Amino acid sequence: MDRVSSFDEPLKKLLGGATAKVMAEHLDLHTVGDLLHHYPRRYEERGKLTALADLPLDEHVTVVAQVADARILMFNNGRGKRLEVTLTDGSGRLQLVFFGHGVHKPHKELLPGRQAMFAGKVSVFNRKMQLAHPTYQLLDASDADEATEAVDAFAGRLLPIYPACKQLDSWRIAKAVDAVLPSAQDAVDPLPASLREGRGFTPLPEALLKVHRPQTKADIEDAKARLKWDEAFVLQVALARRRYADTQLPAAARRPVADGLLDAFDAKLPFTLTEGQEKVSKEIFDDLATEHPMHRLLQGEVGSGKTMVALRAMLAVVDAGGQAAMLAPTEVLAQQHHRSITEMMGELAEGGMLGGSDRGTKVVLLTGSMGTAARRQALLDLVTGEAGIVIGTHALIEDKVQFHDLGLVVVDEQHRFGVEQRDALRSKGKQPPHLLVMTATPIPRTVAMTVFGDLETSVLDQLPAGRSPIASHVVPAKDKPHFLARAWERVREEVENGHQAYVVCPRIGDDAEEAEGKKGKAKKKTAEEDPEKRPPLAVLEIADELRKGALAGLTVEVLHGRMHPDEKDDVMRRFAAGDVDVLVATTVIEVGVNVPNATAMVIMDADRFGVSQLHQLRGRVGRGSAPGLCLLVSEAHEASPARARLSAVAATLDGFELSRIDLEQRREGDVLGQAQSGVRSSLRMLTVIDDEEVIAAAREEAVAIVAADPELEHLPELRTVLAALLDKDREEYLDKG
Repeated sequence: MDRVSSFDEPLKKLLGGATAKVMAEHLDLHTVGDLLHHYPRRYEERGKLTALADLPLDEHVTVVAQVADARILMFNNGRGKRLEVTLTDGSGRLQLVFFGHGVHKPHKELLPGRQAMFAGKVSVFNRKMQLAHPTYQLLDASDADEATEAVDAFAGRLLPIYPACKQLDSWRIAKAVDAVLPSAQDAVDPLPASLREGRGFTPLPEALLKVHRPQTKADIEDAKARLKWDEAFVLQVALARRRYADTQLPAAARRPVADGLLDAFDAKLPFTLTEGQEKVSKEIFDDLATEHPMHRLLQGEVGSGKTMVALRAMLAVVDAGGQAAMLAPTEVLAQQHHRSITEMMGELAEGGMLGGSDRGTKVVLLTGSMGTAARRQALLDLVTGEAGIVIGTHALIEDKVQFHDLGLVVVDEQHRFGVEQRDALRSKGKQPPHLLVMTATPIPRTVAMTVFGDLETSVLDQLPAGRSPIASHVVPAKDKPHFLARAWERVREEVENGHQAYVVCPRIGDDAEEAEGKKGKAKKKTAEEDPEKRPPLAVLEIADELRKGALAGLTVEVLHGRMHPDEKDDVMRRFAAGDVDVLVATTVIEVGVNVPNATAMVIMDADRFGVSQLHQLRGRVGRGSAPGLCLLVSEAHEASPARARLSAVAATLDGFELSRIDLEQRREGDVLGQAQSGVRSSLRMLTVIDDEEVIAAAREEAVAIVAADPELEHLPELRTVLAALLDKDREEYLDKG
């Protein structure tokens, strides 16, 4: 067997079909290599008991503890049997409960004084922490032979605790790892020898042995240092090669012209740009003036003036004879951008029209729902070059759309577009256009280096003058229903003071959605049987309740993604004009919607949204001179992680701080969010949030290696490992540019 293939060996050959199937379906582990890279989450020392006092609620845990007492209780007039076992570790207590036929074995084995490993999901019953029907493995034994075996297996050992699932406990995963551990010898080492020796790293086969079966704590540290470095380094090499390839592409330099469109626009601005906007504009203009394509990420808080910076870049490109396209994720947002850009430009957006400026250009909108005549005119304006700027949704990407000379593509809210869509738009230039990607989701530096590692980054961190503070509060609807009543009173007060409000719900609640839900799911318990499982609150239902109840007499309208585009546009226009008091919406308003008179937002079932999403939504209020108010309504239990998340959002308006909290809380298995699944699946040891130094150092080494040998001709092992990392999906994922 050659050196790579033992890692590619399917698990079912070594572990049997049933175990391999569970590993594939629930842990995404398919090959020997996958399992060897499924590292322990932590280690228990033999005899050392897990602190029961601080177990996390609702999580699958493994604990080592001692049985304090066990008793069988009857219920249902003696028809039902329940075994209750109390565990202790000296600091806290934990209740175990077994029902029905499942009580016999544990009743015989879990005797007071015995010690075992237990795994299960932590819940609360009668105000006590409990594990229902946990799986367990005894760590001591009654007869001498068994005792010796148990001691041999565990005494003095560091027990690896693996990320597990309900169908497969940590110790069964440990047994499976034992079966594949000999293959660690075949690991292909991606690090150049000089780098490995220079940094004093353990060889890779040894690191894999040490991480799974450490003899000492020093073994664990050695292994982690090596494995973290590998992940960071291989990823940074992939990104460095991508950046290098981009610098080899040709592009037309687009330099602003004196007394052109940009100067005319700047002259009529009613305010001065912030220092941040000036600085970032300079970085962009410098990039546009070079003869290979700009690849820049512009990140800035909601309302930091990114659109203004992007518009000035677009005007500079038009001045230089090119065209600029702005790609927005939704029709609502494309229309809004078109409206605000034509308003900002005034007569400069009416080039070639009566009353337009002779220095002006046409600014056209292109969306999927436009009428045929308007669409035909827009397409004509693009192909002749009459329109210097086009703003649109993915309709811009269709084959029919041709440009005269596409010079710049601006992508708003990067994470909403697939790679193919961005590529298709880029391919419409005579040569690759410059690319500016904007996001209002603040990204910590380490994540920017990892996830957007092939883009140069600019940050806008000052808010323009005139933005107001936003007060945020959690409303615990279940524990304190009167708080929710007060929330609706606050909305009424805002409207009475001449302002407007948003109410955001996670679901639409229309027939199409219900049908989809029924089609894809087996019969669910009703909400009465299981209140935890009730569907998320819906726009149409909440709007109806508010019109009849708490907000009767106010103009309440709805906005969601399944409405006809004209209807959506009509509602947004009336809301912007102040004719609608309260807009009940889904997250279609999350990005870019700008109504300065809207001061209050109530987010229903707020625990069903992510931290960054809540921050984005909140950024829709406080956009004028009046202070904003954001109320996060939740039925989540006070001690739950969901409530902790909401409290964090309420406590700070700093998006970078929140994105840090978000990463810390979602670390297990979802570090980089859905959009970055390629990287997510390749990072197992590296935690992007904590390992900034490792990532920065790996980036430096990767840049040097790629500069010296772009094709990695002298580093065949590194090429092999890269090829394995960058399978089709990950390769595409990395192709952010």
